[in-house]
Amino acid sequence: MASSSFPVNSLARNDANDVPSNSSGHMGRFGHEFLEFDFRVVGDGRSAVARYANNSNYRNDSLIRKEMCVSSVVVDEIKRIIKTSEITKEDDSKWPQKNKDGRQELEIRIGNDHIAFETAKIGSLVDVTESADPEGLRVFYYLVQDLKALVFSLIALHFKIKPI
Repeated sequence: MASSSFPVNSLARNDANDVPSNSSGHMGRFGHEFLEFDFRVVGDGRSAVARYANNSNYRNDSLIRKEMCVSSVVVDEIKRIIKTSEITKEDDSKWPQKNKDGRQELEIRIGNDHIAFETAKIGSLVDVTESADPEGLRVFYYLVQDLKALVFSLIALHFKIKPI
C-alpha cells in the first residue's frame, strides 16, 4: 500500500484498490526500530505486491526488506479479515497517544473507503484493557495481530520453502 520505499511515516497512498498497511515502531536504546508491511493491488486486480520491512539494531541487526507478489485470493482474504473485524466502526480518538515507547499505525484503503488509526505501542492486552476505549482498541489489537500472522506466514512460505 505504501507508494514509497519503507521508512516509517512514508505512507503516501495512490491506488484505489489498496488494502492494509501496518506500521509499528519506536526509538529505544537500539535506535529507531520498526516493523512495517503493506499490500498494493496491481494491474487488473488479480494480484498484489506485498512489502515487509523490519528494522532492529538489536545485536547489530540490519534492515530486513522483503517483497513478493500474492494472488487475488490473498487480497480477498485480507479484505475478509478486515470486514469481519469491523475495524471501520472504531474511532481512535480515545486510544493512547503515541509516546516515547513508540506507536502503531494502521491504514486501510479499499476502493473509495479509507480509514487510518494511530495509537501508542501496545505491549500486551493489559495496555488494551487499561485504555479509555478497551473494546475499540481490542478490535485494533487483534486485527493487527491477525494481519501480522498472515504476513509472517506468507514470508515464511515465499522465502523459505525449498523446492522438491
